[in-house]
Amino acid sequence: MRVIVVGAGEVGYNIADILSKEGNDIIIIDTNEERLKSISESLDVQTITGSGSSPQVLKKAKLSQAEMMVAVTDSDETNIVACLLASAQTTAPFKIARIRNPDLNRDSALFDKAHLNIDLCINPEREAVNDVINLMEYSGASEVIDFAEGNVKLVSFYVDSECRAVGKNLEQIMEIYPDGGGILIASITRGDEPIIPSGRTVIKEKDHLFVFAKSGDVRNMLKFFGKKEEPSERVFIIGGGNTALMLAELLEKRLVGTIKVIEKKQARCEMLASRLDRTICLHGDGTDQDLLKEENIQDADYFIAVTDDEEANILSALLAKQMGAKKTISLVNKAGYNHLIPVLGIDGVMNPRRASIGKILHFIRKGKVISATPLGDEKAEAVEFIALETSDITNRPLKDIDFPKGTIVGAITRNGEIIIPGGDSVILPGDHVILVALRSSIPQIEKILTVKLDYFG
Repeated sequence: MRVIVVGAGEVGYNIADILSKEGNDIIIIDTNEERLKSISESLDVQTITGSGSSPQVLKKAKLSQAEMMVAVTDSDETNIVACLLASAQTTAPFKIARIRNPDLNRDSALFDKAHLNIDLCINPEREAVNDVINLMEYSGASEVIDFAEGNVKLVSFYVDSECRAVGKNLEQIMEIYPDGGGILIASITRGDEPIIPSGRTVIKEKDHLFVFAKSGDVRNMLKFFGKKEEPSERVFIIGGGNTALMLAELLEKRLVGTIKVIEKKQARCEMLASRLDRTICLHGDGTDQDLLKEENIQDADYFIAVTDDEEANILSALLAKQMGAKKTISLVNKAGYNHLIPVLGIDGVMNPRRASIGKILHFIRKGKVISATPLGDEKAEAVEFIALETSDITNRPLKDIDFPKGTIVGAITRNGEIIIPGGDSVILPGDHVILVALRSSIPQIEKILTVKLDYFG
């Protein structure tokens, strides 16, 4: 597949990296020549220097031959124009645009076939805000990913030394788990390596677990692993950008007791105050200890750092934790920081870049794929799909299916029923199936999701 990626930032780079390794023909367009040079040295892609909103540049990239346009620059206008130019082709490719303006609703008719004709609009900040709400709802989790329209959740958390699972293998854990199960440990990140576990895999302190559970069972699951429920009545938000605005608006709708936003720029602070009803907007520095003390940071249930500076987010979250805030969440885009989170003591991470990548992968994966989400350090991926009658995985027990190494089926939904499967479970045509696989296994997974080898025989 020929894919044009407009924008060589974190999202553009990672999409190009994933797709090029899977054998796709990738062209990256960006105005930063040095950035493109660095990318061409590390990825097997073609690079073109110029603006993605230039017809001449897109012609040079052979837009007429492309099957997909992914426009993910920092400029909404550039992304929209690039997609408009793609629509002008006689055989228009799929068009994906990153639209960061919170006033442009993702469901707006502006983007439909009759107007801008964009197939998918991504607002990374909006997705990240939804992640924060999940983390607040399920305290103790470091990440919560929705599947099956929210009925199944993949919950990640770090294993503490007091956790009753430490030193036990998965078979032993399921023997002592209440009601005989209902959860499935799908992946473990140990250090910087992902492990797709077997029944004999032993849980160790500081492991990062990814566990499938029915939505109604998540709190009990977290309690079993030693995670305590925390209130969310007093919330501090550091940074006054679009992410902070959308988060504060959502928290106001959820009737959270006290919401305070701390923003450095006076003009931005005034704008936030004019847009928000019950939120207290403070002009100041979120790393100023005197200010935090004055505002009673020790009483905060949640401290959420969402500035554009990742290092500042981590630093301010650590400071707030030290000063008494119960839970801290930090906006972090770089996957390389993930392994530092448990060491530093930050409770949760929101990652707009990963949210964007997951949405884009949904359009790219073959078969009837509903969603595809990178996990942890992004060496593994969770995929939700609809099982086809022609697929190689239907109508036989899971234990008899030759899945690629590093693959585990985490959940099946059938006619509203949620099944956390075992080896004897059978996938039927039309089932919604969620699995976790190492990224290196994804091409093989795609093959077995589509048609049986003997289908055309």
